[in-house]
Amino acid sequence: TGCKHAGENLAEVLKQRPPGLSPPIQMCDALSRNVPKLNATLVANCNAHSRRNFVKVTASFPVECRFVLETLGEVFGYDGQARVRGLSPDERLHFHQEHSGPVMEKLRAWSSAQFEERKVEPNSGLKHWGKLTLFLRVAGAPIDNNLVERALKKAILHRKNSLFYRTRNGARMGDLYMSLIHTCELNGVNSFDYLIELQRHAEELRKVPSEWMPWTYRA
Repeated sequence: TGCKHAGENLAEVLKQRPPGLSPPIQMCDALSRNVPKLNATLVANCNAHSRRNFVKVTASFPVECRFVLETLGEVFGYDGQARVRGLSPDERLHFHQEHSGPVMEKLRAWSSAQFEERKVEPNSGLKHWGKLTLFLRVAGAPIDNNLVERALKKAILHRKNSLFYRTRNGARMGDLYMSLIHTCELNGVNSFDYLIELQRHAEELRKVPSEWMPWTYRA
């Protein structure tokens, strides 16, 4: 319900972090307005977003797009293997460096050749390469934004519903309930039952809020 860009909202959140911590990893698409100013995060760009651009033009450039999609498919396959094997962030990093590193380097060389040989129109497509390959340099860096994209569907649905609030304050209350409901879902809690319990135990909740979180209220 706010009017700020994602980067501005994230900057406000980062102000609440204790000083002295290393910058967090931020996964997003390449829109500049998603990134907070002052280099407060380690930015990784989403390979799934990048991949979609090639899917869109596959009919026009089938050979070129097939090469890109199959190459990225290898990398996604390696990431899936790391997840199935339950690798730690450091183990996953070394696994990607060994297996995905050569694959991504092959893709980078091929992409550079397309520009040098003037097979495609000049553009800024490769300027995001470092952010697209952060997972090859930083432990824990994801290769795509799909996890967050799925979570954002809740916020998008709420944004559509917010058109029918009569006041901005009513919409802000809706924000709070959206957060509560989604947190309940993430913790396997029935949100309706949870909200009823909060009403039934309002006085205890007021005294010790930490005991009435979705993951603690049953006890």
